[in-house]
Amino acid sequence: MTAKDTGSLRALRRTNSERMLSALMEHGALHRAELARICGVSRTTVSTIVADLITGGVVIEVIGDQVARAGIDASEVDGRARGFLRANPAAGSAAGLDFTLERVWCHVTDLSGETLASDGVRTARDTPWQERLTAGVMLLDELLERTGRHRDDLVGVAIGVPGPLDLQTGVVGPSLPGQAWAGVNVAAEFGRHLAVPVLVENNTRLEAVAEFTWGAGRDVRDVLYLGLSTGIGSGLLVDGNLHHGGARGGGGEIGHLSADSSGAPCPCGNRGCLVQYASLPAVLDALAPVLGEGAGLDELLAAAADGQPDTLRVLREAGEQTGRVLANICNLLNPERIIVGGELARAGDLILDPIRATLRRTAMTLTRDADVVAAELDLGARAGASGAAALVLRQTDQLVTALLSAPDRQPNEAS
Repeated sequence: MTAKDTGSLRALRRTNSERMLSALMEHGALHRAELARICGVSRTTVSTIVADLITGGVVIEVIGDQVARAGIDASEVDGRARGFLRANPAAGSAAGLDFTLERVWCHVTDLSGETLASDGVRTARDTPWQERLTAGVMLLDELLERTGRHRDDLVGVAIGVPGPLDLQTGVVGPSLPGQAWAGVNVAAEFGRHLAVPVLVENNTRLEAVAEFTWGAGRDVRDVLYLGLSTGIGSGLLVDGNLHHGGARGGGGEIGHLSADSSGAPCPCGNRGCLVQYASLPAVLDALAPVLGEGAGLDELLAAAADGQPDTLRVLREAGEQTGRVLANICNLLNPERIIVGGELARAGDLILDPIRATLRRTAMTLTRDADVVAAELDLGARAGASGAAALVLRQTDQLVTALLSAPDRQPNEAS
């Protein structure tokens, strides 16, 4: 066998190892036949690779009485299945940090995705990015200490920031006024402080990952997440994989799709953008004569709960405009489920029903049946941080290699 052949076999083995570990982290405990089916490899390949992963402490096998203690449902499993395989929770940790205008949130999980710690701190709106970075790193260290873990245990950290991320330069593009991270290479700056892989993503996309992993999208494969907040962003997962925004990272800006081509000019250069009709500021501006200047989300939701006619009308119109834009997206992408999050989603069916009705009325027959549901997880930074931690476990390059080079584990310890 030539050196080239040997190198190809090693690469294939490494790829299969990564695929198996990813499957165990995504699906939880699996027996060998399930793992072979999901990864598209033979049982022999599974057995060979899993043996190395168990020896290295990356995977553990749960057998006998351990199955019930670990909370694994084995009722529908072929009795010939000797045991279940699962990612070793003690083999590593993943962390996510999410930055909004007024908050930093950190979420730390073990390798199985189980939450170890989650907490946040407030920041002033005018806090510069350098101070936000320091606050995030300090919060991460505090949560690691709280859980008895260390930076050496981290397999990666993902950072969520507002605004588009230029995939070619790594620099955050301009978005809403006052966003501190615009013009900053966030991965490079955090890389100076953290000696682990650093991923950076738009925080609305991370909310999409969180909903897909733990929330309203966990039982489907094709999900479009829509965040109706100060701005309007989106995240798309196709067959469980996050779309990172296309060639440069600028995709997913649903808020700047035109809902009315003859509408008012938008700072982005377009006219009648959806953000001018269905963002929280747009809805509050339209209701200022009713709710009063300076009214916020609480006043809006209270008026909606009381059935105030103008409030119901503005929410209905915002939902209809959103539904028209989503109809075009469904015709293009045909997602199975649309998850609506952000502050305006707290209005519930008052905004979701007009979205559903307009979508079904204006989309094509084969695409109009997308299931439109409200987000299940906490709003904002908490959801973004949990999605960031999930992204680490899904997309950190050469995760198995990093885990096998870490200190010795306890390979046969099942929780």
